[in-house]
Amino acid sequence: MEISVETTVKAPIDKVWRAYTSPDHITKWNFASDDWHCPRATGDLRIGGQFSSRMEAKDGSMGFDFAGTYTNIIEHKLIEYSFGDRVAKVEFNPGASGVVVRVTFESEATHSLDQQRAGWQAILNNFARYAQTL
Repeated sequence: MEISVETTVKAPIDKVWRAYTSPDHITKWNFASDDWHCPRATGDLRIGGQFSSRMEAKDGSMGFDFAGTYTNIIEHKLIEYSFGDRVAKVEFNPGASGVVVRVTFESEATHSLDQQRAGWQAILNNFARYAQTL
């Protein structure tokens, strides 16, 4: 099943795109709660390029690498990627009130749909707050 989350970022598309795709920026927003962080991120933003973000609890009790491969990129408009046996897409739609960023991803069976939606939405909300400060 697909799940979608979205937010509006009150910033120009070039800043929003850079904040979403640059590893230096990703480490500043890519976590769902304040007791987690993203200590490192890498990304080769091209079709076939690999990306990875390390997501860890700040107390070191758990962590994982969120990694995958870019499958389609249209600058300032769309990023599609695969991660494991799942896929996701990120759409960037500039409008009068800012850039609407919509992430659609395939759900997994371990966590409930509500948990997955809440976690991805929290990360996207962190992204919006961060991107608006640039």
